[in-house]
Amino acid sequence: MNLTVYHLKNCDTCKKAIKALNEAGHTLVQVDVRQDGISPPELARLENAVGFEALVNRSSTTWRGLEESRKTEMTAHKALALMGEYPTLIKRPVIDDGKTITVGWNKDIEALRLQ
Repeated sequence: MNLTVYHLKNCDTCKKAIKALNEAGHTLVQVDVRQDGISPPELARLENAVGFEALVNRSSTTWRGLEESRKTEMTAHKALALMGEYPTLIKRPVIDDGKTITVGWNKDIEALRLQ
C-alpha cells in the first residue's frame, strides 16, 4: 500500500514507524515537515480530516516555548496558523493512505497500518 508519512527526520517515534512500515512492505512517500515543508492547503486537509486537537502536539518543546497568549482560545484557524509557522507543532507521524489519516504511533495505529 502507498502511504504518505509526514514526519521529522530526527523524531525517534517517526523513525520507528517508518522502519515498521517499510518492513511491512508499504511504499512510502516521506515528507519531512521541517525540511520539505507542508503547504497550507495540505495542512488544512489533514486538519479537516482529524481535527486540530489531534494534530497539534501539545507536548512538544515548541509548544512549551510559545507565549501563553498564542496557546489560549485555540481554534482551527489559529492552530493552522501556528502549525504553518512552526511545523514541529504537528503531532507525528501523520500517515495518509488516501482514505484514512492517522496521527501518532501507538499499538492501535501500528496494528491498523501493519495489516
